[in-house]
Amino acid sequence: MTPSLIVEDVLLLLFQPSSGTIAGEGTLFYVLGGAVLTDLALDERIELDDGAGLTGRRVRAVGSVPPADPLLAQVWHRIAEKPRSAQTLLAEVGPRLRGTVLDRLVEHGHLRREKRKMLGLFTTTALADGGTSRRTEVLQQVRAVLVDGAPPDPRTAALGALLSAGGSLPSFDPGIPWSTPVIKRAKALERGDWGADAVEAAVARTVAATAVGALVAIGVIAPD
Repeated sequence: MTPSLIVEDVLLLLFQPSSGTIAGEGTLFYVLGGAVLTDLALDERIELDDGAGLTGRRVRAVGSVPPADPLLAQVWHRIAEKPRSAQTLLAEVGPRLRGTVLDRLVEHGHLRREKRKMLGLFTTTALADGGTSRRTEVLQQVRAVLVDGAPPDPRTAALGALLSAGGSLPSFDPGIPWSTPVIKRAKALERGDWGADAVEAAVARTVAATAVGALVAIGVIAPD
């Protein structure tokens, strides 16, 4: 199976098996947009310029060959057309991601769509757990970092930062207790404090922190 993207793992984590809903729908497209930028940064396909204009540092494409993954390639092509601020990219790219990423999660078997009757009259389509272990595995990795203080790898650090930035971490309580230590560790990840093990992911760390900063600027989340 093709390795999951960060954007896929973010949406899979936000899926709530008990209700079949997605947590944080109100900020979802910003969070998914930030996740895609982080995916591209970890793949060394984008970087931040050195300038700081009115909208902050701009994101620009690296290289001339697009990523092999079609979802990442689509976003990369947009950035290659013209460098943009992270804030602009979140608004441009994010709204298109929810349906595409859900389709991928269903295709990979992590989620499934099922027909349900409402009031015995209307048929609706609902999301349900697909029965794979992916969500549990990723959630355990995030929990180890936020609850136990384990050193994060770049992917897990990015996941924790994005979940925190989107304001969705409280929905994981009690699995990830909404406590002062957890909040402090999550905020550190938002700032790009990913630890020594993530030094090789400096660009991704910076991009993720910039995306989180854009969420603050847009007003999605409150600054510390």
